[in-house]
Amino acid sequence: MTAVLTHPGVLRGCEDAALPGRLAASQRAREGVQLPLEAFDAWLEERRQAHPFRVERVPFAAAEGWSFDDATGNLVHRSGRFFSVEGLAVRSADGPVSEWHQPIIRQPEIGILGILVKDFGGVPHLLMQAKMEPGNPNLLQLSPTVQATRSNFTGVHRGAPVRYLEYFAGAGRGRVITDVLQSEHGAWFYQKRNRNMVVEVDPETEVPLADDFCWLTLGQLNDLLARDNVVNMDSRTVLACLAPLLPSAERADGALTPTAELLGWLTGQRSEREIEATRIPLRETRGWHRSATEMAREDGRYFSVVAVSVRAGNREVTGWHQPLFAPRGPGVVASVVREVGGVPHVLMRARAEPGFRSAVELGPTVQCVPENYDPADRPPLLDYVLNADPARVRYDAVQSEEGGRFLNAVSRHLVVEADDALPGHLPPDFAWFSVPQLNALLRHDHYVSVQARTLLACLNSLS
Repeated sequence: MTAVLTHPGVLRGCEDAALPGRLAASQRAREGVQLPLEAFDAWLEERRQAHPFRVERVPFAAAEGWSFDDATGNLVHRSGRFFSVEGLAVRSADGPVSEWHQPIIRQPEIGILGILVKDFGGVPHLLMQAKMEPGNPNLLQLSPTVQATRSNFTGVHRGAPVRYLEYFAGAGRGRVITDVLQSEHGAWFYQKRNRNMVVEVDPETEVPLADDFCWLTLGQLNDLLARDNVVNMDSRTVLACLAPLLPSAERADGALTPTAELLGWLTGQRSEREIEATRIPLRETRGWHRSATEMAREDGRYFSVVAVSVRAGNREVTGWHQPLFAPRGPGVVASVVREVGGVPHVLMRARAEPGFRSAVELGPTVQCVPENYDPADRPPLLDYVLNADPARVRYDAVQSEEGGRFLNAVSRHLVVEADDALPGHLPPDFAWFSVPQLNALLRHDHYVSVQARTLLACLNSLS
């Protein structure tokens, strides 16, 4: 590998021609050098038993450090950092509802979601963390090596330092494999972004292994992605950002529609979709009421805002309080796929969400919580994916959303092969992208939504 000087005294590797082949070898390796897959469940249970974990709903008044601002009604932390819950007024020319108010999480800090890579026995392994998040239904899931907000890694929480942060920030960090800003949930976050990073160290570099961490191959992680609620959302989005570096991403030919034409279609969607989102004081959100224990819609739909008390022995801070968004029911996140000339394609939907910086990003074919919809307003193709012949279902698992901000937010994730029953004429906000085209877009900011990135990680795990 050729090296280039990018900072005084710091050498950085440039494009590694051998990297796709090495990652492919890691993808094929189902048995890791460090932790055999058959030992994983016992290891994870050992980590679960090693620490006290407890999450309890509490009244807002008992959420230490948090309060409703006297002037705005916004739910804020006394430090002025971390995040706040504010109000959002939305107007949209699309969909069954043209105007609404809602709470939204505002977290302007850009965090780091980073996975460290190191070769063992000539095979790249990824350093993963068994991390407790208060909103996860089973609390403990596999997270990236580093999963931290800026408030976390700058010490605002006054807790222990973030482990392994030095490999991702500062002059001594490893060779960057990928580093891209990606959005989070545009329905619940206001313009939230994180750095999705993968960084590699030399095989000779000694990386101390902390108790709650393990080295796994891509192949092992792909097997774990087939299980319910094992690999957390932050890991899934980083794994998706590795896809452009796999050998399968190099096949750019054979796409049903040229990339330039698809990008023009997306630009048109962004230009023509009328969605206006304005931050407002939380106290001014119409249609919502606040009790001692939750803030919820008057009709009980969509989600509520609650407060929890958390105890976690393996976190930088072992106890804290915080708000969480709690959806009213499980979601469905699905992609319809088909092969065109031997090249896999995914049916994407240009999805407008009020918290997106670009208003519209590429989302899955279907993304919704079904019970939020009246029968006459069910999203297109929802019943198509739910009623699919099991022989056409390539992937089916329940995965949780971001457990640091959302309480028991789970969705059934599906990858369904198209058949002749798929409508020939689809709404104008749908388009077929080849998997290599989507993988190429993952090199860039704000094209592919977090839900779509999860499904791409799951789809890539099947290859």
